[in-house]
Amino acid sequence: MFSGLSSLVIEDVADQDGVIVVRARTAGGTVPCPQCGTPTGRVHGYFGRTLADVPADGRPVVVRVRVRRLRCPVLGCGVQTFREQVPGVLDRYQRRTTRLAGQAGEAVRRLAGRAGAGLLTHLGVPVSRHTALRILLNIPLPEAGIPRVLGIDDFALRRSHEYATVLVNAATGQRVDVLPGRTADVVEAWLREHPGVQVVCRDGSGAYGEAVRRALPGAVQSGDRWHLWHGLAEAVLKEVAAHSSCWAAAGPPPKDGMHAQTTAERWRQVHDLVDKGTGLLECSRRLNLSLNTVKRYARAAEPERMIRAPRYRPTLVDPYRHHLRALHSPFYHPHQGNRDIFCRKHLETNPG
Repeated sequence: MFSGLSSLVIEDVADQDGVIVVRARTAGGTVPCPQCGTPTGRVHGYFGRTLADVPADGRPVVVRVRVRRLRCPVLGCGVQTFREQVPGVLDRYQRRTTRLAGQAGEAVRRLAGRAGAGLLTHLGVPVSRHTALRILLNIPLPEAGIPRVLGIDDFALRRSHEYATVLVNAATGQRVDVLPGRTADVVEAWLREHPGVQVVCRDGSGAYGEAVRRALPGAVQSGDRWHLWHGLAEAVLKEVAAHSSCWAAAGPPPKDGMHAQTTAERWRQVHDLVDKGTGLLECSRRLNLSLNTVKRYARAAEPERMIRAPRYRPTLVDPYRHHLRALHSPFYHPHQGNRDIFCRKHLETNPG
């Protein structure tokens, strides 16, 4: 149960109000000075440390260790006395054992603050969400090498105000680095400091392309799958919007109704002003319409091309539409149900 504490000498194990308390001390012997490395066993004093260990049988475990304060025998050493450390069990300035810190770090790395704190508390390691975030921030970042295929893209730290650039390994999806800003100079400086990239996968930004051409003139530049599909969709939408009048003329649009009348009246107002030599911006101000709307009306040769058939959009009421219509029917009876409605309608239409 206490195999992780094998470097210590366990003196007592007690159960105090549902908490397992382990009293232990260091094994003794000589310890190298952290400043000069000279081994010493001269004891200057003792002090106690209280640490949390991995839970046992679903109950928290607290380890109370008596640690020595040693004196360095070298005259003139910068450290006169120092506290004894136990590598693998007790880390400096920590309130948890090394193995508990590793398990807690793995939990918060996968679940983050609030969820990680809830799981650890349920497992017998009570921590707050703030402590979970501190554990997450203390986890050292893995060393990411220079990838052969580098992906570059920007993201918003504060939309419309502050942006940053993320560099990822396009082959594995692992994050390589995050750069402040999204200018060409920042990316170029990073590429010059980290040579070895052969292929750069980026979006359609001209700044990133210029940075790659200046820093890595021999690298191949390509677009990723998402940006290719996104660019294709944008191009298709622009092409379809440019030929919207052709699509509208393909079928007879509805010419009656309030929407058709409003569209025809707006088209007439826009063209009356345009025929008098009024600019499009002035037309938008006089008619209280957006400039793009005025441009669409001005491009249309006739008002019928601005009228489009309404598109039906599914709603949550669709599965109950027949029932709601039956409620407003004069044949509906709340106790007989809809079956009698159809029977009465059938008898009225077919009296024989």
